[in-house]
Amino acid sequence: MRERADVPKKVDHRERREAIARALWRVVAQQGWNRATMREVAHEAEASLGQVQHYFSTRTAMLAFAMEFAAEQASRRVAESLAGATHPRDVLRVTLTEMLPLHPDARATSRMNAAYVLEALHDPELHTKLRDDLREKRALVEHLIRQAIADGHIAADRDPAVETNLVLALTGLTPLLELDVIESRAALMAVDQYLDRLFA
Repeated sequence: MRERADVPKKVDHRERREAIARALWRVVAQQGWNRATMREVAHEAEASLGQVQHYFSTRTAMLAFAMEFAAEQASRRVAESLAGATHPRDVLRVTLTEMLPLHPDARATSRMNAAYVLEALHDPELHTKLRDDLREKRALVEHLIRQAIADGHIAADRDPAVETNLVLALTGLTPLLELDVIESRAALMAVDQYLDRLFA
């Protein structure tokens, strides 16, 4: 039996939300968070304002979803980069370099993250969500370092909590990269030299 031509195409709502999130990434990366209005994002996404508001009632809700989606994409890139890698130094290096604005996708995520942190400082719900997310990510890094110590990859006298904080402090290179204070090569050299000392 022939399918009727007037049967409406099924809408993939997740795909639409992701397309809007990507549009938000581009607007923030090119113009900054202050200019990332719902209307501007709709224009970038080639959608109507009503369509964007159908999926996200507020800019904050749109930002929160965009950050969740960015985290998923970053995790996928890390997993792909680590295919076959088993040494904890490799895992830490890939994770750290993905958190730095060293390629277009990471730069977009970095700029979104800066906007997210600023919003979270004044929005209690976002503050709690971001704090919990960061605590979870920090715990994963500390677990990796503790395991590396237990396996003999890192000296037994190293304090895993302190080393975790020092590893994550390397993400503070972000503004230096974004504002052209240092080049990517210098950031990677700092990451590599710290990891060499940690795993010596």
